[in-house]
Amino acid sequence: MFDAKLRRAMGPATERAAIWLDRPWITPDRLTGLNLVLGLASAAFAAGQWWLPALAAWLLCRIADGLDGPLARLRNRRNGTEDTGRGGFWDICADFIVYGATVVGVGIGASAAFGAPWLPFLLVLFAYYINGTAFLAFSSIAEKTGRQIRDGRSLSFLAGLTEGAETVAVHSLWLIFPGAAWEIAAIWAVLVTASAIQRIIAGYRSLR
Repeated sequence: MFDAKLRRAMGPATERAAIWLDRPWITPDRLTGLNLVLGLASAAFAAGQWWLPALAAWLLCRIADGLDGPLARLRNRRNGTEDTGRGGFWDICADFIVYGATVVGVGIGASAAFGAPWLPFLLVLFAYYINGTAFLAFSSIAEKTGRQIRDGRSLSFLAGLTEGAETVAVHSLWLIFPGAAWEIAAIWAVLVTASAIQRIIAGYRSLR
């Protein structure tokens, strides 16, 4: 819901960070790989009930995820090259793995430590599945029919009630308050499902 505004507000800062990171041994793909490793580490820490390390790894993985794109665009502009889409493909795969793994990790940890029920976490995964299907299908068809949403990203993202900023916040909340993780997950599942329905309707209408 706030992603577009946040990208505009944080654009200058991420551009400066990309310039600072522009070193031969740092590549956008390696930042994406770091995002994946840190996300999986966060999931493992959460499963072991190491909540603060899990939170730190989660936030660091989101920072890495936010910098791979600006670094790639900086180098493409400097070298006069076009985006092949390979980095975007790697990025979205890493994100989906991280989102799913962190939900499972928190579910395992909260269940072991607090007897939390699994159902809310399963519903979150189901809602993520629907959202992923909707926006990936839309992006593919929009590309084929020339109706892409051009906002600087590799894929055409349909706006929704729950986007990246909300996901970062909620995944942080259940690591800060693990005893209430399943209640947070239950509310989050409802919101993400509502966002999925919103995206399906918006995508269907925009492709008429």
